[in-house]
Amino acid sequence: MKPFGKKSLAMLLLSCMMLVASGCGSKAADTKEDTAAAAEAPAKQEDPIKVVWWHSMSGDVGKAAQQLVDEFNAGHKDIVVQAEYQGKYDESLNKLKASLGSDSGPSLIQVYEIGSRFMIDSKAITPVQQFIDADKYDTSTLEPNILNYYTFDSKLYSMPFNTSNPILYYNKDAFKAAGLDPEKPPATYEEVAEAAKKLTKPGQAGGSFAIYGWFMEQLFANQGAELLDNGNGRTQPAASSLLSSDAGVKTLDWWKKMVDEKSMLNLGRKTDDTSKAFAAGQIAMTLDSTASLRSIVKSADGKFEVGTGFLPKADANVKGGVIVGGASNWILNNRPEAEQKAAWEFIKFLAEPKSQAEWHINTGYFPITQKAYDEQIVKDNMTKYPQFQTAVDQLHQTEPNLATQGAVMGVFPEARQLTETAIEEVLNSKKTSKQALDDAAKAITSKIEEYNKTVSK
Repeated sequence: MKPFGKKSLAMLLLSCMMLVASGCGSKAADTKEDTAAAAEAPAKQEDPIKVVWWHSMSGDVGKAAQQLVDEFNAGHKDIVVQAEYQGKYDESLNKLKASLGSDSGPSLIQVYEIGSRFMIDSKAITPVQQFIDADKYDTSTLEPNILNYYTFDSKLYSMPFNTSNPILYYNKDAFKAAGLDPEKPPATYEEVAEAAKKLTKPGQAGGSFAIYGWFMEQLFANQGAELLDNGNGRTQPAASSLLSSDAGVKTLDWWKKMVDEKSMLNLGRKTDDTSKAFAAGQIAMTLDSTASLRSIVKSADGKFEVGTGFLPKADANVKGGVIVGGASNWILNNRPEAEQKAAWEFIKFLAEPKSQAEWHINTGYFPITQKAYDEQIVKDNMTKYPQFQTAVDQLHQTEPNLATQGAVMGVFPEARQLTETAIEEVLNSKKTSKQALDDAAKAITSKIEEYNKTVSK
């Protein structure tokens, strides 16, 4: 092979250098293109904030709650609410107590109204008032008598969600047959007793009230009477029970007399038992929650017409009213700030007129916002169930005071059980009203004292 000349070698080296330069240029161009492409690519979307909501709603009510959760999640891509049923109110609260001090608890929890004092004393929550103030959230359209219960020291600690109160249910057909005005339900203790006598006949008693501490609490408020000292536990923490006051003795004496006269049946502690007896025509009057209205009306469909009246008063001239029952939602303060804010967004959604309208017609609970009554589905529902107007009127006519605002104590579940035991003892002729209520009041006061010692440490 002929060796390269100097000129040929120079040309070869120049060609190699051009190839190398060309390769480097191509790599640099590719890098610039990759960088530009990366800049144009959308940034990686962050995962939505997860809000775990513990609740105590099962059956159809649970389905209605999940429907609201699904609607919220569909409209909020940056937040996902995970609803978790935790059993009945007592069970759920006990699970929360066990989770305190750890990260195993929820972001948000539904707690029944009588758990409010414990929730505040636990120091485990962020009052919703903080979010209301920061957001300049307008609460003026929310029902004042509902907000009243969950307000302490002019601060709203939790947002009401499912709200009810007790009303009188009566059999209009039975009233007609007994010569009573079916459009005029009995409004006082005396009128109830008189009607019960006239309604009692073979196979039908005048009525039956379940042995339920909630009813006793409501009958106190309807007399303008406080259940606890220190302004029902609202001006300062309660120290003692007032269960054995005149209001309690008067109520239990009235109830016991009707049972003794056999115009009122004692069917025990379960409202399910009294509502079944009512639907079967075995009793002509009963007390139950407004949340039971739809089921009670449906159960009587084709058999008799259901009438509704206000909770009876001991004295028509005494100002009083009903206390809201049900539950509210509380935000836990051990969750990250972003998670708490996301929980607040869900709370606001639940309070919207449309949400409350859906919740009301699917469950029977009160709307917590007055604007829900403007929704067409609520208007249609009121036409179908005109009996619900009684509940609305009773709520709006309730006189706001410390009695109707509702008692608060950290041992309310235990106090309610002790109250029911006292009622049972009286109706079963084991003790007089005064004796049974005195004993229960002492036991409740003792539990309050023990509780107060634990929260003052």
